[in-house]
Amino acid sequence: QLQLVESGGALVQPGGSLRLSCTATTSTLDFYAIGWFRQAPGKEREGISCISKSGSSTNFADSVKGRFTISRGDAKNTVSLQMNNLKPEDTAVYYCAALSPRLSGCSEYVGDYDYWGQGTQVTVSN
Repeated sequence: QLQLVESGGALVQPGGSLRLSCTATTSTLDFYAIGWFRQAPGKEREGISCISKSGSSTNFADSVKGRFTISRGDAKNTVSLQMNNLKPEDTAVYYCAALSPRLSGCSEYVGDYDYWGQGTQVTVSN
């Protein structure tokens, strides 16, 4: 059973930056594509970024393109989401998830992911 833990969420002012980490506590992440999702109050969970198993392919939602980057750590059990120029509408609980091994590439769909972390809160406000 793969266990994922997110960290790095905080309260930040508009225009600020945060780096979120997704760490696997029971395995490496080499075998999984990893997605980042977020869920704001009263809204559905949305996919915002994904990195392939090899790290050679990344996807971003239009709402974060050009501001967020995703990368795999050298330790092979961490995937990071660098968030720059944060806006109030980025406020949400952020989750990382591991894509089902039966699928290749990346996916923006919640149902394609088998393992989820507990989430970390990001609040962008003055």
